[in-house]
Amino acid sequence: MAARADVAQEVIERLHFDDAGLIPAIAQSHDTRAVLMLAWMNADAVRETLETGRVCYWSRSRQTLWRKGESSGHTQRLVEMRFDCDSDALLLLVDQTGPACHTNRPACFYNAVQDNEIRVIAEPVE
Repeated sequence: MAARADVAQEVIERLHFDDAGLIPAIAQSHDTRAVLMLAWMNADAVRETLETGRVCYWSRSRQTLWRKGESSGHTQRLVEMRFDCDSDALLLLVDQTGPACHTNRPACFYNAVQDNEIRVIAEPVE
């Protein structure tokens, strides 16, 4: 999915970024609906994602744009972008190539509280 520049700008104008200029973005598999990860986007990341169709985030630790998969090859192709009723959170329906998590697991949400214990519910992909 790639959007025209004017559509990307209209989306950005509707979003409510926090004081740091960021908005949380949840990545979800478009076909399995598995929740893959949570990251942050600024206006430039939203614009690039919409205009190119390749998901781009803002790295808070490095203070730079982070194109998902640029070093790992585990990319995300945007299928659809949604924003919530308050326009302060994004849901990205993506086509994930390879593991989504930097730990090489399919998703970042691999720690679970079950039966009063913290358990790892997904192992790294070999």
